[in-house]
Amino acid sequence: QVQLVESGGGLVQPGGSLRLSCAASINFFDISAMGWYRQAPGKERELVASITSGGSTKYADSVKGRFTISRANAKNTVYLQMNSLKPEDTAVYYCNRKFGSLDSWGQGTQVTVSS
Repeated sequence: QVQLVESGGGLVQPGGSLRLSCAASINFFDISAMGWYRQAPGKERELVASITSGGSTKYADSVKGRFTISRANAKNTVYLQMNSLKPEDTAVYYCNRKFGSLDSWGQGTQVTVSS
């Protein structure tokens, strides 16, 4: 059974930082593509960042230069370091795993950027 558990969300002031973690209880983590998505109220879910099994990364234009995705295969964990946070980054952040035709999601963690 695939299980993705996000943690690290919370309330932070504009300009602050948070690090999200996603612990994956899955087989073949090291050859899975992992990603972070977010969904703000009234908006569609969007890709924030992704990382391939080989370590190649991709970012949404809105977070380039501020967010960094990384993975620790020995810990079956993927991270999202978020710096210089803005109010428009407020959303529920979801961890995603793609492996072949399989597409799995975590339950999400709330990130709120507000003064």
